[in-house]
Amino acid sequence: MTRPRWEHFRHGADIGVRGIGSTKDEAFRQAAVALTAVMTDPASVARECSVTIERDAPDDEILLMDWLNAIIYEMSVNQLLFGAFDVRLEDHRLQGTAWGEKVDVLRHEPAVEIKGATLTGLSVAKNDDGEWVAQCVVDV
Repeated sequence: MTRPRWEHFRHGADIGVRGIGSTKDEAFRQAAVALTAVMTDPASVARECSVTIERDAPDDEILLMDWLNAIIYEMSVNQLLFGAFDVRLEDHRLQGTAWGEKVDVLRHEPAVEIKGATLTGLSVAKNDDGEWVAQCVVDV
C-alpha cells in the first residue's frame, strides 16, 4: 500500500512540488500540501475556513497546473494559507476543497511567495512502483 506523501525537488532558482499517492486524487492532494510547504509548515495551518475549487482541463497535467494555480490565487488574493485539501477527479474535471486560515506572519513565518505553477517538470503519471506522481515546478 502506498503511503501518501509529498516532497520538493530542486530546479534552479525555483522549486518543484511533487505529490505521491496510491490514487491520482491523493497525488493531487499531496502536491497541494507540497505547495504550502514551500511557504510554511502545513501542520501549522488551522482549518478555519474553506474554499471550493473546480477546474476542467484537456488533460491531467494541465488540470494539476490549474489546481495549483487556483490555490495560489486564493492564497494571494485572500491572504490565506491552506494546510488540508480534498480532491475528487473524474476524467479531466477536478472538484476540490482547501481548508486554511488567514496568514499570521509571526506564527506561520512564510518563507517565500509563490507566483505560479509552471509547465516546467509538469507530469502526472504512475511510477515504476505503481504510485501516482503529480509534479511541476513553481515560480517563487
